[in-house]
Amino acid sequence: MTRMQAWEFFSSPHFLNDITPGFFHVDITSPVPDEIYAGLMISYEMKAVWGIRMSWLSEISHCQKPLRFIYQQRIGPFKFWSHEVCLNECPDGIVLEDIVFYAMPYGWLGGLLHALLIGDKLKRIFDTRHDYLETKWGRQTQ
Repeated sequence: MTRMQAWEFFSSPHFLNDITPGFFHVDITSPVPDEIYAGLMISYEMKAVWGIRMSWLSEISHCQKPLRFIYQQRIGPFKFWSHEVCLNECPDGIVLEDIVFYAMPYGWLGGLLHALLIGDKLKRIFDTRHDYLETKWGRQTQ
């Protein structure tokens, strides 16, 4: 797989459901162009916790094709969410690096929800992503 092929897959929101577990089904509710760009706003509905539908609006805040992009939550369940996707070349192909920063809302209650539920769900999302990529392309994520 080339970096450009990896970019075409990972930069497309249309493949989110391919790389996430079933409990985290995503429906894109806004038009999405073939190619992302900085400033693009994308709205979703997702079912991540107990099947409850949640709205999420994200912005592609940085886009450096085919190296990396960052999307940040503008409206959604977190107090703050930023996810950077980096595509790094290595001798064996491409390494996908996910860098995620987030903060829970609701003070101590959000911390408790994170400890009891949310932290595990986030881990499962990225574990599923890793497993999918390993199966499809035999590559590791970080």
